[in-house]
Amino acid sequence: MRHQLGNRKLGRPSGHRSALLRNQATDLFRYERIRTTEPKAKELRSFAERLITLAKRGDLHARRQILAHLYDVRIANKLVDELAPRFAERPGGYVRLFHLGPRRGDSAPVAQVELVL
Repeated sequence: MRHQLGNRKLGRPSGHRSALLRNQATDLFRYERIRTTEPKAKELRSFAERLITLAKRGDLHARRQILAHLYDVRIANKLVDELAPRFAERPGGYVRLFHLGPRRGDSAPVAQVELVL
């Protein structure tokens, strides 16, 4: 039995899926709010929250671990220097999802992902 194991596959090979999450996390930290489909948003939430928890540590090793997951050095620095201090007192729940309803073209469920605070 495979209870509570694994992630959503999102209909993509593993390399494509990890690149998708890295792109979305980079954009989420850049704009602090993005729109995407609900399954992608739910996967992005756990991915981004792990990175924010790393950023709260703020040491060199944490920065390097964050850089391994994000595409832009400036966004990684923004995450550690600007965003992490906002969440210093918060024990978790850094990302919020809003369900926006079906997309017009294909009726896919759309969600807005944003950083709390």
